[in-house]
Amino acid sequence: MAIRLVVMGAPGAGKGTQCERLCRRFGVPQISTGDILREAKRNKTTLGVKAEEFMSKGLLVPDDVVIGIVEERLLSRDCANGFLLDGFPRTLDQAEALDRMLKQHSTRLDLVVSLDVAEDEVVKRISGRRTCSGCGEIHHVSFGPAVGTGRCDKCGGALVLRDDDREATVRERLRVYRDKTAPLLAFYEAKGQLVRVDGVGPVDEVSTRVLAAVERAARS
Repeated sequence: MAIRLVVMGAPGAGKGTQCERLCRRFGVPQISTGDILREAKRNKTTLGVKAEEFMSKGLLVPDDVVIGIVEERLLSRDCANGFLLDGFPRTLDQAEALDRMLKQHSTRLDLVVSLDVAEDEVVKRISGRRTCSGCGEIHHVSFGPAVGTGRCDKCGGALVLRDDDREATVRERLRVYRDKTAPLLAFYEAKGQLVRVDGVGPVDEVSTRVLAAVERAARS
């Protein structure tokens, strides 16, 4: 079954797990902006070289370069029966460019899935993480606590709260995501391509909701 998807979700919404399951179910590649930028850079494509000029300076890669690299990737043979875009588009300009690009190739998105999780729930998920300073294993104070207080079950290393996982940092990341994503959601909702899926609950239950939404879109 050919399916062309965009999956969106705030940090901590569980998007990675759901993307992985969707790709397995439909046999399509998961395409993330970071991965294809690194691949283009490694392969030294014309656009990859351009991207590297910005990445090496710690600058954001301009939209026209990112969009060109995404287009190259979508024209790859393994995308013939569909794809799942993860992390793209990030802005309204990118969404409009993606639309034009797909139209040029006589296709369109089947569905944009927004995995919705309340901000307080996301904060609880992320700020409860504790990372082993030895092996990097991640525990969680609520969902997967270590057996020994303050120590990693795997190697016994000290468990620490990373700066990126602190509540204030998480809330700022969520604010940025919300501000940038709101126009995208409105754009796709107006086109009738958006479906919001409740991302709270056991992973398998969320997967069932996501899959049902995607299969409805594929049949329509």
